[in-house]
Amino acid sequence: MTAIDLPADPPQPSDDQLLRLDSQVCFSLHAASRAFGGVYRVVLKDLGLTYPQYLVMLVLWEHGELPVKQIGEYLRLDSGTLSPLLKRLETAGLVRRERSSEDERSVTVHLTDAGVGLRAQALHVPRRIAAATGLPLTEIAALQAMLRRATAALDAADLDTAAP
Repeated sequence: MTAIDLPADPPQPSDDQLLRLDSQVCFSLHAASRAFGGVYRVVLKDLGLTYPQYLVMLVLWEHGELPVKQIGEYLRLDSGTLSPLLKRLETAGLVRRERSSEDERSVTVHLTDAGVGLRAQALHVPRRIAAATGLPLTEIAALQAMLRRATAALDAADLDTAAP
């Protein structure tokens, strides 16, 4: 192949094009998140869970009993957001919170028998959500990998010293 046969670099967008709403990756993620929320609301209704509660249950099903702080780290939620979620899950009989005898500031969350049993009822959720996206599992995995890379880069970004 000669240099003449190579495709040209795509044209760079103008500043005006970059300021369009449909050019914002954050808005694409926001719109997708809201669409996912609507689908999860329907799929999780029979389980009696909201999407944030489902995320807590996923962490506990995967890791077992955990301190509240660690659940928050997994989910990127602060204790002020997580505490009411855990209280509702406890009221529903799915989890039990217990203060540490060694450090009363630390609270550990345990699944109850009902919480463990709910896992079997939730097994259909990931496949229903995947089907709703209309994407094959390989593309979903590729999208997840890209989002993890973007998240890591955003977490590491030093915007105080970065040039515009």
